[in-house]
Amino acid sequence: MSDETSFKAIGRKSIRPTLQPRDLMSETPELARAWRAQVITLFPQAFPGTLGESLTGKALQDGRWQLDTIDLRPFGEGKHRNVDDTPAGGGAGMVLRADVLGRAVDHARQRHRGVMPLIYLSPRGAPFTQAMARRLAACDGVTLLCGRFEGVDQRVLDHFDIEEISLGDFVMTGGEIAAQAVLDATVRLLPGVLGNASSIDEESHSNGLLEHPQYTRPAIWQGREIPPVLMSGHHGEIEKWRKSESEALTRSRRPDMWETYQAQKADPKGD
Repeated sequence: MSDETSFKAIGRKSIRPTLQPRDLMSETPELARAWRAQVITLFPQAFPGTLGESLTGKALQDGRWQLDTIDLRPFGEGKHRNVDDTPAGGGAGMVLRADVLGRAVDHARQRHRGVMPLIYLSPRGAPFTQAMARRLAACDGVTLLCGRFEGVDQRVLDHFDIEEISLGDFVMTGGEIAAQAVLDATVRLLPGVLGNASSIDEESHSNGLLEHPQYTRPAIWQGREIPPVLMSGHHGEIEKWRKSESEALTRSRRPDMWETYQAQKADPKGD
């Protein structure tokens, strides 16, 4: 099968019977073979955001992946579509209601296909890593829940067995920016998204080390020269220099990564 034939197959629409008529003018048609991202959020207008630019944007336009935002507000309670309430037991802020979130998650699950992990962006979650991005890219897609206010009712996380992940040890006003970061890191790993797939293998965190320094033209800038080895044309020496620089950077900036890297070198099979 040619690359062109394979590419065209990605964007075929999927037709599925449903008891509830779909609004074909407003709902994104399903693409049968595209990696799919569902985002449950109070701010669907925040998407695609930067995901609509550069390589991820082109891949979205070309149908290599699909973005489906699910507005939380229509699932709200009462005339004003309330989505939150005060914390049980008292305290500051508001918490997203279990019944509202439950309806939104049920709606998302009705439209998901294949293996699509359900993830809540949370400052108390496990740190997001390159390994997680690779895991998600190997799935059929992902459903991301963006929190707001003081968070979400714990019963929703327990009922749906939702995985929690975090961008780091800090707190943001909501999960939308974190969701975009997770999607960006994942989508770029999908086949055909990057022009040079081999560059993935040399990036920070891909091999347990931080990436080596990069240089380009001009050869001399502000009196600073590109390291001569990079201009030598000797690929073996260039590779040795890059590995040495990666190891030095990792050792000085990320002692935790360096310790793990050393342990893996000593016991590559994990015995």
